[in-house]
Amino acid sequence: MKLTKNRKAIQGKVDQNKEYSLPEATVLVKECSTEKFDASVDLDIRLGVDPKQANQMVRGITSLPHGTGKTMRVLVLCTPEKEEEAKEAGADFVGLDEYVDKISQGWTDIDVIITMPAVMGKIGKLGRVLGPRNLMPNPKSGTVTTEVGKAVKEVKAGKIDFKVDKTGIIHASVGKRSFTPEQLTENAAELITTINKLKPSSSKGTYFKSISMSSTMGVGIKVDPSTVPGI
Repeated sequence: MKLTKNRKAIQGKVDQNKEYSLPEATVLVKECSTEKFDASVDLDIRLGVDPKQANQMVRGITSLPHGTGKTMRVLVLCTPEKEEEAKEAGADFVGLDEYVDKISQGWTDIDVIITMPAVMGKIGKLGRVLGPRNLMPNPKSGTVTTEVGKAVKEVKAGKIDFKVDKTGIIHASVGKRSFTPEQLTENAAELITTINKLKPSSSKGTYFKSISMSSTMGVGIKVDPSTVPGI
């Protein structure tokens, strides 16, 4: 593959054999991002776990100090008495039966669904549509709750949920290229330290196998986990 002039210049800035400190990586990821839009900045974290083992599944939630930089479209599926609470909290769509019907027909123009335990019976049948898109509400991610207003505010403020995939990697966005290096560093550190706290007791050996930071179309920059406070 022939490299473009820009690609060569970017690759010249990054030593692929070096692990950078987290603050260094956030500076580099901005310098190496040439997208003509406000690209997302993502972390790919390979863990020393076996996701096939139930006691080694790593899943959790965290609130990024500076948010994700993305406008989250939130749907709240709730009973009528909770609708006003959801709307006041900033939910983009609120209702129940009409949205259940829309989703069953393939509508998924949303980022997060928040619902209540009392209506999960109606939502369970939507698993075939929502599951593959990682939109299915789950108590572990805080999206099945009676406090729908609080849940909406947390999502809008930058709460994210993450889950290790079948290859042992967690993929998550920690901001946008327009963020300052300090904001990206603090967001990434929050995610990494949260994952560190969730280390399964059954996981042996090195927990953080590798951490890579990149913009949407940028090169991967290796991060040294030991440079993250609290690791």
